[in-house]
Amino acid sequence: MSEKEEEKLDRGDYSASNIQVLEGLEAVRKRPAMYIGDIGIKGLHHLVYEVVDNSIDEALAGHCDTIGVYINEDNSITVEDNGRGIPVDYHEKEKKSALEVVMTVLHAGGKFDKDTYKVSGGLHGVGVSCVNALSTDLKVEVHRKGKIYQQEYKIGKPSYPVKEVGDTDRTGTIVTFMPDKSIFQESVYNYNTLVARLRELAFLNKKIRLTITDKRTKDEEGNFISDSFYSEGGLREFVEFLDESRERLIEDTIYMEGEKNGIPVEVAMVYNTSYSENIHSYVNNINTHEGGTHLSGFRRGLTRTLKKYAEESGALSKLKFDINGDDFREGLTTVISVNVAEPQFEGQTKTKLGNSEVMGAVDQAVSEMLANYLEEHPKDARQIVQKVILAATARHAARKAREMVQRKNVMSGSGLPGKLADCSEKDASQCEIYLVEGDSAGGTAKQGRDRKFQAIMPLRGKILNVEKAMHHKIFENEEIKNIYTALGVRVGTEEDSKALDTSKLRYHKVIIMCDADVDGSHIETLILTFFFRHMKELIEGGNIYIATPPLYLVKKGNQSEYCWTDLQRDQAVERMKGNGKESSVGVQRYKGLGEMNAEQLWSTTMNPEFRTLRQVGIDSAAEADRIFSMLMGDEVPPRREFIEKNAKYAKVDV
Repeated sequence: MSEKEEEKLDRGDYSASNIQVLEGLEAVRKRPAMYIGDIGIKGLHHLVYEVVDNSIDEALAGHCDTIGVYINEDNSITVEDNGRGIPVDYHEKEKKSALEVVMTVLHAGGKFDKDTYKVSGGLHGVGVSCVNALSTDLKVEVHRKGKIYQQEYKIGKPSYPVKEVGDTDRTGTIVTFMPDKSIFQESVYNYNTLVARLRELAFLNKKIRLTITDKRTKDEEGNFISDSFYSEGGLREFVEFLDESRERLIEDTIYMEGEKNGIPVEVAMVYNTSYSENIHSYVNNINTHEGGTHLSGFRRGLTRTLKKYAEESGALSKLKFDINGDDFREGLTTVISVNVAEPQFEGQTKTKLGNSEVMGAVDQAVSEMLANYLEEHPKDARQIVQKVILAATARHAARKAREMVQRKNVMSGSGLPGKLADCSEKDASQCEIYLVEGDSAGGTAKQGRDRKFQAIMPLRGKILNVEKAMHHKIFENEEIKNIYTALGVRVGTEEDSKALDTSKLRYHKVIIMCDADVDGSHIETLILTFFFRHMKELIEGGNIYIATPPLYLVKKGNQSEYCWTDLQRDQAVERMKGNGKESSVGVQRYKGLGEMNAEQLWSTTMNPEFRTLRQVGIDSAAEADRIFSMLMGDEVPPRREFIEKNAKYAKVDV
């Protein structure tokens, strides 16, 4: 030990008193993001998933077939199932009821006993106790062996011992909890977010009924809004649901379910005429966005089997360049689901599977499934191979187009688009770029911005609909080329021709700013589709935002107030009328950014002190994939149905 270190210890700077021991659930409240991912809207919804996961575990063990979720009027959540009910008998080691142990002790639960649950989702046994720790109030009711048992908690601490409160002729568990508003940045549950997850769980777990009821909202007939999900066909139905708005390349869904090397594997895949690859992977019902060994196994099995078939058929003999893995996956929608007894996940939020043995199991399963299908369906096999050759040709053209863009950038000095008004700051973490609809609004934004850290990039008209375009066409589109160049990102590596290199990203905030009308919404959706399909890494990295210009300016004399919603407008009008007296209050509806001058645009939409930015995230990659393909694809009926169902969430100018 050095003299300085000894001197520091002698001064008493660091001693046993500095070591903080967090008991029980205190650790969860101290660092909630470590346990549930974050304390924003995702973390709030994650609480529901953790409780539902416990019920799903009961279903996977064969003891439950119905799960109900209720959003209560006060925004608390109730989850109930018809499983066996959490045990309530005395736990010898902990000297209390097993129910209290499960609800208050981290890493406690049946999922650690392999005889109780072969596989399980959730956060390795910390799930329901985490929910308890992060709730101001939680009540659990257990129906078991003819009796009803109950216990309530305040911030994870029991209000009383487990008690018997009645008789019952059913079994199951009912958990009601109120998230702690002092911890979560958001406290209002989004019905559609929960619907997407429950639908997903129904597809992933055949023959289990999941229902959701929103007691905050009633329909025209006075009934609570509700949805029910049940799947007989599992993943086969899942990919058909995801692909309902795309044109099929082959009629059949390629499907397999079985066990390989002791690992249950289920895979369903369909080929369509689109140019995007959509692969969704799950482990024990957990969506692994970053993939992992199961995804690698799928890709390896698919590429090897299809390439062998294509070579043996002689279809590749005239091709003048190599085919790679990307080409086999263009126009492919796939869902892979594996159940692993002891999954090893990389990262706290479980987004990448690390078990090496899973790769071989999935590879083998996919190879067998595909080889059999190609042999039995020669006509479909030929169409798939033709699609692969077309994809390879387009990729080759796209690479040339990309190289032309990148070469042009190098030759023209800075290489930045002429329309870009850049900022002076060079630290990308301090910089933001506004992608602005139209040259006119772009000009106003250039005048109103803070030149130090805000860059402006006007976009002329509607950008290309990438959902229906081949890859080389995307790189030939002027507006899209300008976005790539301005952001400083590059596309394509030796391993993956579509991979995005964000190491030289020039702005950490990319803000989409469009008019608040129907055309503006359409352009916004086109831009978001482009980012979702070709720069998803920026969405996942939290770099993409949407600006929210005001909808109204309410004026009376020298008084004026900007409003972003109809409710704010009505309240402002009432305030300005004052005491119910008749008075002339003017309301201006902003349909376009061009209706504001530079100072107004700055103060309402661009000034970091007062503006509201909506960060773009992905709650469910599968649901986002489905919605983008529906909104931007060729099929009209599903789009019309979606718009009609969601019209209440949007404002449409007629």
